[in-house]
Amino acid sequence: MKMMTQLATAPCCERGLIARRGSAGGTGKLQLVSAVLFTALACGCGSASTPRAESTPAATPVAVVKVTRQNLASQMEIASEFLPFQEIDVYAKVSGYVQKLDVDWGTHVKKGQVLADLEIPELQQQLQQDEATVHRSESDLERAHEELNRAQSEYNVAHLTFTRLADVQKTQPGLVAQQDIDVEQGKDLQASASVSAAKDSLSASEQALMASKAALEKDKALYAYSHITAPFDGVVTSIQAYTGALLPAGTSSNIGNSALCHLSQNDTLRLVIPVPERAVPDIHLGQKVAVEVSALNRTFDGVVTNISDNIDLQTRTMHTEVHVTNPKYQLVPGMYAAVRIPLHVVANALVLPVQAVQNTGTDKGSVLLVNAQNQLERRDVTLGLQTATEIEIVSGLQENDTVVFGEQGQFKSGQLVAPKATEAPSGD
Repeated sequence: MKMMTQLATAPCCERGLIARRGSAGGTGKLQLVSAVLFTALACGCGSASTPRAESTPAATPVAVVKVTRQNLASQMEIASEFLPFQEIDVYAKVSGYVQKLDVDWGTHVKKGQVLADLEIPELQQQLQQDEATVHRSESDLERAHEELNRAQSEYNVAHLTFTRLADVQKTQPGLVAQQDIDVEQGKDLQASASVSAAKDSLSASEQALMASKAALEKDKALYAYSHITAPFDGVVTSIQAYTGALLPAGTSSNIGNSALCHLSQNDTLRLVIPVPERAVPDIHLGQKVAVEVSALNRTFDGVVTNISDNIDLQTRTMHTEVHVTNPKYQLVPGMYAAVRIPLHVVANALVLPVQAVQNTGTDKGSVLLVNAQNQLERRDVTLGLQTATEIEIVSGLQENDTVVFGEQGQFKSGQLVAPKATEAPSGD
């Protein structure tokens, strides 16, 4: 009985030893052997029991981005449509019929290139008349020169005769009659008057010749307008008169729709944009802007060339023009474009995607920083310039720090994570 008590209270591995010591004496040997076997089977003698180790929590996968340095700029985007640099209706300077048309819709022309030739028969006759008038004036001028030479010769003879007789009377009074001296003096004065008249006639002939030549040059200039030429490099966007059509003179007040064609200069295009009042201080002449054309899926360079320096009181905007060069004529007037105007630039700023920062107040925010042990830390940051996709970190982080990208509410400080680098979506 005492041995059974020891077996029940002894550790499992010691119960077999107790049973063997007790088996040496007496008659209960079979019972003791049975007890030993039962105890060994029940306790699992010979197999040591080891405590189970506590399991380590698994790391949670998380998308992360790094703090980078770059130039950050806020910008304003305004939609507009392309306008030609300049466009005009081409009219005839003089009235005439279209004799030859050298252009058509879409023809690219250079400055001075002939667009059409006009037939003006009455002006050709006027030129012939002007040339005849010039020849007659030249003849009149030649006769005036001859008349002046003749009058000058007569004056010289009359004046010499009178002078000699006057000298004789002074040296030998009474040798020459006074009447003869008076007659020669009268001839001298008459010859002098004839010289003056001849000079006046010569001057009139010179002026008549100048007038006739001026009329000839005027009609030649008008006749030169029978060749209608392009005033600048451009594209013929429409034809309004064809061969045989009568074009009235462009100086007429009732020209109506009687233009030859419509010419547009498209090698440089304009974008007229209404800049809001808040952005006026950031707009400057010569400023470069990005012009995105969705129809071509391309971005072109533009330059601010004209500023009205006046805010419209009704719209609170300022008239601003952006010029875009178009040497290959890829852009067409009427296309829509989005003008991106940089307003404020911060150079070499610490930058994070906006999805990585949780705003907590004015210029304040917080991020979840992944430390060296891959554990999350809540970090307060000071915010600066913000664009549509990125935000400036003024303080609280350093370059190359790793922070959680995306929703932060599902994570907590101290949590073990498995960071996986991701790329923030571009705002372009």
